[in-house]
Amino acid sequence: MEKRAFLAIILSIAVFYIFSMFFSPEKKQLPPPAAPEAAPVASEAAKQPAKAQDVPAVPVQAVPTSAVQKDVTVETGLYTAVFSARGGSLKSLTLKNYREQNAPSASPVVLGTNADPALLTFSTRASGFNLPDNAIYAPDAVNIRLSNGESRQLTFNYVSGEGFTVRKVYTFGADTYTIRLETRLSNNSAAPISASIQQVMTYPAEIKDKDTRYETAGSYLYSDGGLKADKAKDVASAAKRYDKSILWAGYADKYFLSAILAEKDSIAAVEVKKNAAGYLESVVSSPRIIVNPGQSSAVTHRLFVGPKDIDVLKVQGNSLEQSLDLGWFTVIAKPLLYSLKFFHRYVGNYGIAIIIITIILKVLFFPLTHKSYKSMKDMQKIQPEMARLRDKFKNDRDAMNKAVMELYRDHKVNPLGGCLPMIVQIPVFFALYKALMFSIELRHAPFFLWITDLADKDPYYITPIVMGVTMFIQQKMTPSQMDPMQQKMMLALPVVFTFMFLSFPSGLVLYWLVNNILTIGQQMYINKLVKD
Repeated sequence: MEKRAFLAIILSIAVFYIFSMFFSPEKKQLPPPAAPEAAPVASEAAKQPAKAQDVPAVPVQAVPTSAVQKDVTVETGLYTAVFSARGGSLKSLTLKNYREQNAPSASPVVLGTNADPALLTFSTRASGFNLPDNAIYAPDAVNIRLSNGESRQLTFNYVSGEGFTVRKVYTFGADTYTIRLETRLSNNSAAPISASIQQVMTYPAEIKDKDTRYETAGSYLYSDGGLKADKAKDVASAAKRYDKSILWAGYADKYFLSAILAEKDSIAAVEVKKNAAGYLESVVSSPRIIVNPGQSSAVTHRLFVGPKDIDVLKVQGNSLEQSLDLGWFTVIAKPLLYSLKFFHRYVGNYGIAIIIITIILKVLFFPLTHKSYKSMKDMQKIQPEMARLRDKFKNDRDAMNKAVMELYRDHKVNPLGGCLPMIVQIPVFFALYKALMFSIELRHAPFFLWITDLADKDPYYITPIVMGVTMFIQQKMTPSQMDPMQQKMMLALPVVFTFMFLSFPSGLVLYWLVNNILTIGQQMYINKLVKD
């Protein structure tokens, strides 16, 4: 029994370690030309062509090349976005409320700049007619600035020489990360056009930056009721295609997300591949549409480029909050994260919020812990008799096991009583571990004095060392039925954990430290109740 318990502890440490390894002056905007709403795209449209809308084609006048290749800047209360006329695409988006480093002078987080320079984020292509990836679109504005709850539009027009036009209309809100995108195809030719509109996203296959923010970077999408994640190695030999109930698709790292969300079943399929330039590429295809001569048809998506804040993601709908992947115990981790944010609203400090949650969890698990320590105490009391039985029946294993079971029964001791209550707490620990490790709320969040970033390690290693000391004290106080050699080996665990925690986020170290202190107090209390 002792050997199995010792092996279980060692395996637990191994599992925990593996988890840790595994994130120009402003111009007045021209009013957009009136365009009827696009008819809803049927969910079965991915299987068969949709009928053309009875909407007249919208005439678009070509704009001189010198006027259309300028970038367009859109500024809201949350970000400053730069759009390119090439592909009518997003060139960069600067987040106003997030910085790359934890310093007031640090540069803000900029998303989109690591895309393939030849194929920028939200570039548009088509299947069924000739729309170049880098088609030059004519914008209807140069600078757009929104404030006080405003909503504005930016329109890009592309006029082909083959009898069709493509109009991309972005709609922005001053206080939201959501951007609405309507892509309208107008057929000015003499023949019907059968096509699928495609929005393209590209991003590096391998991130060379050592910042832990990129440790989980890759392609993510929500399809068929589950989150799908792909790295470069997953599509190195062949592309992956998803075509079942797709709600969104995009690119995410540990803290930020760029995604295309379906609107009225507007995503029929997503193909993830590694392109010729070595970038990961996600091609988001609409259901196939048929546009008759003189008519037009539109496909609508919602775009999200912003932080993986669980409240912000939840508001977007389409299960976008699933992009915050909290591992096997997500069902526990998300309530813990909501609780963390709830207490922060009242105390204004995430470190204090962590301490409050730790205390609450300790109170909730007190009955189980009490039972565990009592069982270990009882087992400790009968160790002399256990040793006598082992010596007496050392040549008869069956007789020894029978005598030991009778000893347990006579003293009303459950040999598993000290293990099971602890096992119940393991999912909660890993859930909180994930919530603290991947929560953007803790990023650059200060606690006190030298701890200025709960998502980063303690710069002076003070809390991990104090944590190791408290773990050693706790280990010494814990009742044990192990032999002296095993007890000495167990006392080495605080040293192992201290070295492991040196590089852990200080928020997680804080949780473990406070938990140890509470456990020491709890053991002192139980030792008084359970007299020898």
